[in-house]
Amino acid sequence: MLYADVVLPLPLQGFYTYIIPPDLPFTVKEGSRVIVQFGKKKFYTAIVFKIYESEEKQSPIKDIVSTLEDTPIVTPLQMKFWEWVSFYYMCSLGDVYKAAVPSALKLESETHILLNSDFEALEPFTSNEQKVFFLLSPDKPFSIAEIEKKSGLSNIIPTIKSLTDKKAIYINENIQNTYTAKTQPVVRLAKQFTEEELNNILDELSRAKKQQYLLSIFLDINKSDKLITKKRLLDETSISPSVLSELVKKGFLDIYDHEISRFDYGDENMDSAYMLNIHQQKAYTEITNSFKEKETTLLYGVTSSGKTEIYIQLIKDAISKGKQVLYLLPEIALTTQITNRLKTVFGNKLAVYHSRFNDNERAETWKKLLKDDEVQVILGARSAIFLPFNKLDLIIVDEEHEGSYKQQDPAPRYNARNSAIVLANMHNAKVLLGTATPSIESYNNALSGRYGLVRLTQRHENIELPHIAVINTKELRRKKQMKSILSPPLIDKIRETLNRKEQVILFQNRRGFSSMLECKNCSWTPHCTHCDVSLTYHKYQRMLVCHYCGATYNVPTLCDECKTPTLEFLGYGTERIEEEVNTIIPEASIARMDLDTTRGKKSYEQIISKFENNETNILIGTQMISKGLDFDNVSIVGILNADNLLNYPDFRAYEKAYQLMTQVSGRAGRKNKQGLVILQTAHPEHPLIKCVRENDYESFYLAQLEERRLFRYPPFFRLISIVIRGRDESLVENTSTQLAEALKQPFGERILGPSKPAISRIQSLYIRNILLKIENNASIQKVREMINYHQSVIFTNPAFKSILLHYDVDPM
Repeated sequence: MLYADVVLPLPLQGFYTYIIPPDLPFTVKEGSRVIVQFGKKKFYTAIVFKIYESEEKQSPIKDIVSTLEDTPIVTPLQMKFWEWVSFYYMCSLGDVYKAAVPSALKLESETHILLNSDFEALEPFTSNEQKVFFLLSPDKPFSIAEIEKKSGLSNIIPTIKSLTDKKAIYINENIQNTYTAKTQPVVRLAKQFTEEELNNILDELSRAKKQQYLLSIFLDINKSDKLITKKRLLDETSISPSVLSELVKKGFLDIYDHEISRFDYGDENMDSAYMLNIHQQKAYTEITNSFKEKETTLLYGVTSSGKTEIYIQLIKDAISKGKQVLYLLPEIALTTQITNRLKTVFGNKLAVYHSRFNDNERAETWKKLLKDDEVQVILGARSAIFLPFNKLDLIIVDEEHEGSYKQQDPAPRYNARNSAIVLANMHNAKVLLGTATPSIESYNNALSGRYGLVRLTQRHENIELPHIAVINTKELRRKKQMKSILSPPLIDKIRETLNRKEQVILFQNRRGFSSMLECKNCSWTPHCTHCDVSLTYHKYQRMLVCHYCGATYNVPTLCDECKTPTLEFLGYGTERIEEEVNTIIPEASIARMDLDTTRGKKSYEQIISKFENNETNILIGTQMISKGLDFDNVSIVGILNADNLLNYPDFRAYEKAYQLMTQVSGRAGRKNKQGLVILQTAHPEHPLIKCVRENDYESFYLAQLEERRLFRYPPFFRLISIVIRGRDESLVENTSTQLAEALKQPFGERILGPSKPAISRIQSLYIRNILLKIENNASIQKVREMINYHQSVIFTNPAFKSILLHYDVDPM
């Protein structure tokens, strides 16, 4: 008997086995989608991972209900990659399947049943079959729950199954297939007419001059172009659609829907690519030489050194070999500018893939990669690593240091940069990591010889790195010269810049209007009822918003504690800065770029486009504006509160602060002149501020490396964070304590915790963390086995049934 092991889009460990029915053996293939029943009433779209023949198994095994296509939608290498992600990041294969495949290719499980109107009975029905059969309709689908209620039968799945086998009923694909191809109406001849028949038709239409004219124009176009759209034909003849409809009615022409792409980037023009300068050419040569010996190479190039031009040259090399390139970016915001640059060179060889595209657009890209070789360059955010590549030659990870490459929630909590290196290895491809501020781990790998290292130290056209002026806000406040978050020197420089018709970027890594509301009398602060965090005021929405669960609250007029109207707003978000700049410099045209202003599909594109075209001259934003954006006319960058970046309880805080400040500084003076960065801080003598001011990455790296060696952090140790959550705080505390004690038996002092995080309740769930620090050379397999064993022992206690637990491997 033939069996299939399938993976379901559910957070379940392992595979589930189903029988391949005798009528489906040729359509069920490894990597294809099948409909399976799971539980009593649910049907799901599963992916077949393994097909094998075996003697009949003892336990009752269900049949596969149906298949959805004749060709697989997941390749063997993809399945191998999914298994690695599941294993390394300690999550289920179902989690990986849910994250990898576009929603439009996962059918909605509604489990609706329809009567087969063409059914003819060859054998008598059982009484239960009769009850169900005569309840159903060929036009109106019923859910299984509705059938159970109307028939008065319990557990009707076996009856439904037997009626399905007899083809008396069918499951309405169970089933909502959400993928729809984009089409356009195309005109063709209703059948193959001879030349003599066509002449007779034209003569026959002599009294209907418009019909005759439209048909003759169609025949004329048809000689050179076999695909004639309805719109084109009507435009060229200037005749109404009703005339065309008459020709269709008479059986001379036919209109059908032709599938077209949702994306059109035009024709390729490889010659339009920018010629590399001497420094870029040297780096390009060093990269190609490095690839002969190393699988992964780090390109450490200062901001505005022209790394993208080198990427384009490497992509052209891969395309000339008939291969594919995956170009990863950390933020969707960056794809707008890069897409415009790449499509002028690669045209329709380019595909873009990220979460701002709708389900159908992402499904189309997936299917395109499966069925043709036209797409050779895939530009995308982290989820693009799950696409079905077949000729992958190179993966470019731009801004490789970015924490956005790490998926936080839900599982799989993968790092796209690290996963890309494994994916490339499976395809025998190369990886290029590009950045102006390398992550500590990547730079250490490069210096130790694990990665190749190529430096690009000259900015494009030899423009100088921006001058960084540090403003002591503590001193200005002491002298009462600083009335807001904008210092007087920064305000003066903004005015000078606008007078020169140049542009300004202001960076504040906090959205909203005010970070908190506080009573001046008793210091009461409103908190989220679901999370242990103060609420952020959003003036535009006139709401207090929790940035952890998204809950919104009305703004109180009285203090909850002392009942006095003494509430004031503290702290600055991007919204408040926008208002202050508007007040101080009313003539300025301002744009704001943060999560609140970029929720729409085209929002990024519109904000960036207006700033590029000088329609706005001041851009205020969060870290979205710090990465890779290239604006010709920006001469001033203001970092409004550097101290917020430094004072964060995380061993990576200084690394992230250095990277953010250096990256956002790099937006200044990118064309023809040196830029100026105003860096506001209350601690101008801080060693990290000094490194940023002097662009001294090496000193920063050595200091951080020594700290991490001392306290056993990456790159010397690997981290696994175990997160325990639940609604009962004492139960969460008890579970985490028992699990930590159990894990200390094999791991000893490598286990830290359980600890209470800074925000210890989110979405009404209390949280405790256990941190495991393990040596780099430790066996992941053995570590995982020990953790799973102790977890299973602890969770045999029925009291812990409501507890949620997940793993975050290599947390950021």
